[in-house]
Amino acid sequence: MQTTTAPAKYQPMVRDMPTEERPRERLRLRGPESLTNAELIAILLRTGVRGENVVNVAQRILAKFEGLSGLSRASFGELATQHAMGEAKASQLLAAMELGKRMLLEMPQQRMIRSAADINAMLFGEMALLQQEEVRVVLLTTRHEVVTTKTVYRGNVSSAIVRVGEVFRDAVREGCPEIIVVHNHPSGDPSPSAEDAKLTKTLIEAGQLIGVEVVDHVVIGRNGFVSMKERKMGFA
Repeated sequence: MQTTTAPAKYQPMVRDMPTEERPRERLRLRGPESLTNAELIAILLRTGVRGENVVNVAQRILAKFEGLSGLSRASFGELATQHAMGEAKASQLLAAMELGKRMLLEMPQQRMIRSAADINAMLFGEMALLQQEEVRVVLLTTRHEVVTTKTVYRGNVSSAIVRVGEVFRDAVREGCPEIIVVHNHPSGDPSPSAEDAKLTKTLIEAGQLIGVEVVDHVVIGRNGFVSMKERKMGFA
């Protein structure tokens, strides 16, 4: 029996779309905030391939990596081997993602910290997607204003490995009376472990000896954040 193949769905090239539907023209007329993630990526990729316009390529790539967060973790090789991508487009996309990360690092940090939610808002974009654990220390003034944030450790976080002196070094150097300790869980689950509680207790006791208060220890994951002070883990 002879079978027939359904014809491929026609996809007009971007140049064949009405002007008001083309991503680049819409960005110019309405601003980048009016575009979808796929349309913004399409502008970076510039061209599609025969039978698939660039917006559809962008939608497919986003779906493949499960959104922007997954895309930000994709390697050069993973992107370059996708259909309609190649090394040039993979480079353009990775460069744009890296610029976004660096922009977050350069944003002014002088802000008032009132709760663990403020810490999460400040650092979630940088820490939630990290592939390994990091410990960062947020240095505060007496008014709970952020002075700076320092990365003091990368690896498996435990009281046996993290050096207490490194945690407090910059606070002592800068004369900051308060700090908030922050670390991430690459698994995505921010639930603190027994080791997290042990480390917190050790840091609080060390801070009391040198006159630097550990205000909180916040754990960040893709699925949210936890204030160890609110859960009374390591805090009296």
